[in-house]
Amino acid sequence: MRILVTGAYGQLGQDVVKLLAAKHEVHGLGREQLDITNENQCFEVLSTLKPDVIIHSAAYTAVDLAETEEDLAYKINAFGTRNLAVAAEKIGAKLCYISTDYVFDGTAVTPYREYDNTNPQSVYGKSKRAGEQLVQTLSSNYFIVRTSWVYGLHGANFVKTMLKLAQDRDTIKVVSDQIGSPTYTVDIALFLEQLIQTERYGIYHASNAGVCSWFDFARAIFEESGTTIKLEPCSTEEFPLPAPRPRFSAMEHLAIRANGFEDLRPWREGLRAFLKELSEGAK
Repeated sequence: MRILVTGAYGQLGQDVVKLLAAKHEVHGLGREQLDITNENQCFEVLSTLKPDVIIHSAAYTAVDLAETEEDLAYKINAFGTRNLAVAAEKIGAKLCYISTDYVFDGTAVTPYREYDNTNPQSVYGKSKRAGEQLVQTLSSNYFIVRTSWVYGLHGANFVKTMLKLAQDRDTIKVVSDQIGSPTYTVDIALFLEQLIQTERYGIYHASNAGVCSWFDFARAIFEESGTTIKLEPCSTEEFPLPAPRPRFSAMEHLAIRANGFEDLRPWREGLRAFLKELSEGAK
């Protein structure tokens, strides 16, 4: 397959490009090669490369900054996605849009299913949901893949932050009242490879299996890495941030099971694999 990956220098994009390039013709483009907010450029690039599928992982992801940069968040997440959807439709390419658990309000008590009502509370979540709606409206061959709590070898993430803080501190406080599912970039990339080779279009929830709080996740990071540190739980209110976070954003993988795909492994197994990759990369 010929695959175009947007956001190719981002945390997820880099692993998608690396893993899929082993078996497919992959064109990984960053914003210097493809400005998704430029409608004409989207059509020109797609017309030239003629990909079979576009994995659209480029996004405005500064969750807190989005509260004051609403126009920019929508320009990239909604209208940039629209431009790609229109261009993909013109050349007959499949479009796979990477979305987020932030499209939900977090008031549920059981994991969200793919077609549950969305109710984003932050500008970031609203702009990503707008992107989903534009894909659903403008594309005939689309996958929307919602993921959560993403971490990987490239870029900043919670796992790296915890390990770094542990070098400088004796005690770390971590929020214990936000529940979700950590997701290792390698695992989501492997799922995307399965998905895009089919015509089983629709919305998917793809995170590592199982749920935990940020506090549980931090404790697992330190246990698996052999780091000794005092960890204290705290509430969301103790760490106020500009953008509201979903208190509960665990996602049910109904579509993965119903469509016969292999589910992502449990989150702790993914974490273990990542820590191994991280330590090997440091050698």
